[in-house]
Amino acid sequence: MSIFERYLTLWVALAMVAGIGIGSAAPALVGMIAAAELARVNLVVAVLIWAMVYPMMVGVDPGSLKDVLKQPKGLAITLAVNWLIKPFTMAALGVLFFEHVFADLIAPADAQQYIAGLILLGAAPCTAMVFVWSHLTRGDETYTLLQVSVNDMVMVFAFAPIVAVLLGVTDIAVPWGTLILSALLFVALPLAAGLWSRHRLGTAIRIAAFRDRIKPWSIVGLIATVVILFGLQGEVILDRPQVIVLIAVPILIQSYGIFALAYAAAYALRVPHRIAAPCALIGTSNFFELAVAVAISLFGLNSGAALATVVGVLVEVPVMLSLVAFANRTRARFA
Repeated sequence: MSIFERYLTLWVALAMVAGIGIGSAAPALVGMIAAAELARVNLVVAVLIWAMVYPMMVGVDPGSLKDVLKQPKGLAITLAVNWLIKPFTMAALGVLFFEHVFADLIAPADAQQYIAGLILLGAAPCTAMVFVWSHLTRGDETYTLLQVSVNDMVMVFAFAPIVAVLLGVTDIAVPWGTLILSALLFVALPLAAGLWSRHRLGTAIRIAAFRDRIKPWSIVGLIATVVILFGLQGEVILDRPQVIVLIAVPILIQSYGIFALAYAAAYALRVPHRIAAPCALIGTSNFFELAVAVAISLFGLNSGAALATVVGVLVEVPVMLSLVAFANRTRARFA
């Protein structure tokens, strides 16, 4: 690995600090970036995520799709963790911390808002960034694409009912525009570009060489995304640091707990590491665009629920990088 890749965690930490600094020093610039939005999806961030996802899509081999279904265990773990476990453990952790552990520190009305935001995060598994985490763990590109695609289809039908049950709200307006645009920008278009690139390159040797050349841009896109995300939320971080920390506690426990559960299940079922790592990371990561959009539509822009979903965004990148590092260190233990 190059020095740039080896010290990725350091560059991301510096990007977080830089983002907060830019958010404070140049609010007009941050405001312009925030305004570049369509269906709750920030288009500047979308371009950067597209740059991160594209190198992995070049590795998707259509001819191997028929072999993917020969490994059903990874997909089964992903679906079970994402839809039968994760939303409910997130709700339980929210209630535990904000109605009991932090009860003396948070007003009851605020506590209910934070619980609602955590539930929205737990019911929205990730779509786009999973490709980045899979890429960093040398995951199977084709299998990761299958996992994300199936997950998205389940989300269309399961997100609203699960949130309705856990929140006790029946009139949930699912932002279909956000769902459709995200699937188009982060899955369909990069996949089409990757397949076109494979066709143009022709041989496996030329494809591998091309991927090596464009791989650094994936990391550059990740770092730039972190700068923008923390720039957009810099004011919130500086104004309410104590609340940010309190909300982050159950999110951290949920993230590491869900990863441990999925990763251990994959190990016990002898799932190959190239499938096991992305399988565990999909459940850990969140579809924050969807969670933030629903929180704002249900509770308002300045609500505690919206703040909780934003904290999920801030926590995700450092947490996922630590889990990527752990997955890479434990690769040799898998069959």
